[in-house]
Amino acid sequence: FFFLFSFLFYLHSRLLAHRAVSVRQAAAMSSLLISQPKYSWLKELGLSEDNHGVYNGTWGGSGEVEVSRVPAPKRGEIVRQIGDALRKKIKVLGSLVSLEMGKIYVEGVGEVQEYVDVCDYAVGLSRMIGGPILPSERPGHALIEQWNPVGLVGIITAFNFPVAVYGWNNAIALICGNVCLWKGAPTTPLTSVAVTKIVAEVLEQNNLPGAICSMTCGGADIGTAMAKDERVDLLSFTGSTHVGKMVAMMVQERFGRQLLELGGNNAIIVFEDADLNLVVPSAVFASVGTAGQRCTTTRRLMLHESVHDTVVERVAKAYKQVRIGDPWDPSTLYGPLHTKQAVEQYLAAIEKAKQQGGTLICGGKVMDRAGNYVEPTIITGLPHDASIVQTETFVPILYVLKFKTEDEAFAWNNEVKQGLSSSIFTKDMGRVFRWLGPKGSDCGIVNVNIPTSGAEIGGAFGGEKHTGGGRESGSDSWKQYMRRSTCTINYSKDLPLAQGIKFE
Repeated sequence: FFFLFSFLFYLHSRLLAHRAVSVRQAAAMSSLLISQPKYSWLKELGLSEDNHGVYNGTWGGSGEVEVSRVPAPKRGEIVRQIGDALRKKIKVLGSLVSLEMGKIYVEGVGEVQEYVDVCDYAVGLSRMIGGPILPSERPGHALIEQWNPVGLVGIITAFNFPVAVYGWNNAIALICGNVCLWKGAPTTPLTSVAVTKIVAEVLEQNNLPGAICSMTCGGADIGTAMAKDERVDLLSFTGSTHVGKMVAMMVQERFGRQLLELGGNNAIIVFEDADLNLVVPSAVFASVGTAGQRCTTTRRLMLHESVHDTVVERVAKAYKQVRIGDPWDPSTLYGPLHTKQAVEQYLAAIEKAKQQGGTLICGGKVMDRAGNYVEPTIITGLPHDASIVQTETFVPILYVLKFKTEDEAFAWNNEVKQGLSSSIFTKDMGRVFRWLGPKGSDCGIVNVNIPTSGAEIGGAFGGEKHTGGGRESGSDSWKQYMRRSTCTINYSKDLPLAQGIKFE
């Protein structure tokens, strides 16, 4: 079944500023950006000066049982078409991601590519989902697992990946036979509108209503309504641990399903035998990429005492060579933070780190240019259990810690509340398998000789502890979007009972 959500909440989306470089005072602008020749490409995404959102205080609408009746391989074919439609718009949609979010253009395009990749993955998955046929202890009986769609999947995504995270959920939910209601971040509404238009057009070309993949723009009031509404069978939430806890409590209160992908206080651990030619670019990419605004960003760099000074020197040198500027400039590696609030969090975290004994190696300042630009920052000298080190701050600050033993490093990795991503750099195969084992990393992503960020779509994405425990994208993550029934079928003329019970 699906709910045909009426578009009642009016969103007047005003593109007032280019966060990347063209931040100007609204008073100085004579028209919306979309009316200017430089931004005419926005119309290719179906955007206009007025863009409508969803919500009037209650969820409304009705509809027939439709999408779940479509055979799974056919649903996969529709998802394939969605991927093809996204491919055709990949550059212009990537530009919009860069414009609204502030990440560099190549990352914006890469994010759309990730949605495309998940669509490709989901096509094959549509012919594979299902349960096993199990041996029954009773003669003339069959024991099978039947998997069916949960129904309505609510998807709440964050600003930092306004396309990809929706894609992880949407593509898999669709091939499982569900419908989706998406609430994107209130600071990236046009990206949500543009993606929804692309998806809706494909659905309508297949004689299905576009409302199978509905969207709504807005803030916490809409998220609260989605969390509390019993008609939302599964709520997938990506965001901060603080908000995730509130969402979890509201959903659990009604015994609903939830899929949480929350924060990460991720660490790279560098041992004395590490290849530093791998370590340095990995640490820089994972800590500076997306201006430190990935949930998998490296926030703690743990260095064995024998290589500490060398690695700090080399990473600091690389930081100073990072090309900072307009995200649309192909040579730029590092753009602005998303909001002024993020800049304030950056400054507050640096001040706390200094108060707790940290030494500023590089960065630490707001840049003297238009936009939310801050310097990528390295801080050393803090104890591993300093409160600022234990706190995830969604900005480009890297805390460098010095350790002596493997046990110490593994323990420090696991002592933070979140458990998303982690990585070690070593050539010791015994250490590698200890790291992967039960006494090693307690994270959902456990890497060796690669950064903490940059996960592939074929594996399940998510983490443990305060990261929420949810899994999205690959592996068997599809199971979260379906309900399972154990079915026993008696095709004999007798009625034997399980466990050999006699009831005569």
